[in-house]
Amino acid sequence: MKPRTRVLLVDDHPMVRRGLRGFLELFDDMEVVGEAGDGLSALDLTASVRPDVVVMDLLLPRLDGIEATRELRARHPDVEVVALTGFVDEERVIAAIDAGASGFLLKDAEADDIAAAIRAARAGELYLDPAVAGIVARQLRGPFGPPGDTLDDHNLTPRERDVLGLVARGLPNRAIGESLGITERTARTHVSNILAKLGLTSRTQAALFAVEQGIEPDVERGGRRRA
Repeated sequence: MKPRTRVLLVDDHPMVRRGLRGFLELFDDMEVVGEAGDGLSALDLTASVRPDVVVMDLLLPRLDGIEATRELRARHPDVEVVALTGFVDEERVIAAIDAGASGFLLKDAEADDIAAAIRAARAGELYLDPAVAGIVARQLRGPFGPPGDTLDDHNLTPRERDVLGLVARGLPNRAIGESLGITERTARTHVSNILAKLGLTSRTQAALFAVEQGIEPDVERGGRRRA
């Protein structure tokens, strides 16, 4: 049986943390390994309890949730962050994604949605609340790199372009591998290389960049390139 996903809950309201813990205790594949009430405590606890995923409120005392996410991802790139907020604010949505969050949820999300976001983050996949995804689609224009920055500036190989197109469709590594006729591990390696070349920190950012650039995978199922 796969190890359970270790989750750290960060919110300045104890009742919210209690509710989140109660949700997650319903799932056998997760365990809450700690709780923090502010951004600085979240950084300290991440170093000590080593979670797989941090569920991070964006409005926090001492250190803002966005800055805490940015610092956490810099210190612990193997730890994923799912951003959590009580309301949708366009600037904060984009800022959280830019900081490295791999998921974005509203606090009124159902337990199954919270679990799905955590599982997606653990698998290196993105998960956006539909309202957030709509904001990104409507508002995000040229979010990464200097003005005029395009995909051609980053020397991606044809295979990496195909992988990026599939990331933009929201496919996990396993599905990318099946589509391209490669292993899941190879797909994961391609994604890591793409992030490094683009100077990004998360699949979410890569997907948004690909959408902004109009990238589509030029392959058929099984890895054969279209004529």
